[in-house]
Amino acid sequence: MDTIYALASARGKAGVAVIRVSGPAAFSAGQAIAGDLPEMRRAGMRRLAWQGDTLDEGLVVCFAAPASFTGEDILELHVHGATATVAAVLRALGEQPGLRLAEAGEFTRRALENGRVDLAQVEGLADLIEAETEAQRQQALRVLSGRLGQQAEGWRRDLIRAAALIEATIDFADEDVPVDVTPEVTGLLHAVKAGLSAELRGFAAAEVVREGFEVAIMGRPNAGKSTLLNALAGRDAAITSEHAGTTRDIIEVRMDLGGYAVTLLDTAGLRETEDEVEGIGIDRALKRAAEADLRVFLDDGGGVPMLEPRQGDIVVQAKADLRQGVQGLAVSGKTGLGLDRLVAEIGQRVEGRAAGAGLITRERHRTAIRRALRALESADSEVREGPERAELAAEELRAAIRALDSLVGRVDVEDLLDEIFSSFCIGK
Repeated sequence: MDTIYALASARGKAGVAVIRVSGPAAFSAGQAIAGDLPEMRRAGMRRLAWQGDTLDEGLVVCFAAPASFTGEDILELHVHGATATVAAVLRALGEQPGLRLAEAGEFTRRALENGRVDLAQVEGLADLIEAETEAQRQQALRVLSGRLGQQAEGWRRDLIRAAALIEATIDFADEDVPVDVTPEVTGLLHAVKAGLSAELRGFAAAEVVREGFEVAIMGRPNAGKSTLLNALAGRDAAITSEHAGTTRDIIEVRMDLGGYAVTLLDTAGLRETEDEVEGIGIDRALKRAAEADLRVFLDDGGGVPMLEPRQGDIVVQAKADLRQGVQGLAVSGKTGLGLDRLVAEIGQRVEGRAAGAGLITRERHRTAIRRALRALESADSEVREGPERAELAAEELRAAIRALDSLVGRVDVEDLLDEIFSSFCIGK
């Protein structure tokens, strides 16, 4: 396998830049640039030079295979983060035989191929790199820690036990089997099904944490939707005007609310109109409102036409600074009155939706678990039919095991790898 190298830290000027080298020639490349190398896992200051020219002075760290991130010999060079310095070190590495620049995500891909991480952990790492909020960070770390793989391994172990018991009845079909294996097999199947079902129930909550929570602000024209959006965002994200119908398209603002990613949607004012362009905006507003996780209805005294609040939505009295004696939750985007209370209400809804989040966070995970559940339902049915259906039950169990194997990347994932790793930076 080639030895690969790349900048592992962010591009651009920085105090320190980390350059990573992985493969069989990693240590010889380090010796060519830094001379004698420090002990494994101990950083040592070295003068870095190539063909008689000094490149920099920096820290050198070595990790011997297989106890490294990729499972191969790894060399890390911690150099000054000047653009010219990084370019000079990378150029020196590229001129050495057997070394080539890494492709996107290739370090992590080698870690997967060498058994250092499973596919779910790779996805957790990708999510951690992209995490914008505290909730996303914590969720990504749970997946990166390998908990999903450990859970899947436990399910797989129980199914292998059940399959072995059923195979025994097939092997001894012409003889008297001393013990009826049906109770143990059904017990194992029910336990695994319960675990898989629990993960499926937690998928929607986990998806909210990972993808974010959409909140659509609805109301009549000039109800103060754009002003409220700007107040919540802390900037002029939407144009405000005293003329009705200013907002024609949907304006999105993404923000961190209580550790959760929330996207606020400013929509066109709801009313009957003969203006073709405004009508298109209203149709889009109604469609996005139907898809949103939460709707905030701004009532300026005339109600909110064309759409009824559903359970869990928030109804707010708008323009509280201009109205007297309003009841319930009231806000003013202009003065900030009631904004803290509205933010708290939205936060409660988000926390409620995120509660009970499971370990599966992607559609691929859900698909694999649903495949496993369908196979287990069939296996359970075949087991109940009696010993004469044992072969069919065993085949369904094998299908369930294959589904769990695909969850952590043992089988059927080659077509997914290029897409997954393309989202990684070069040095990861």
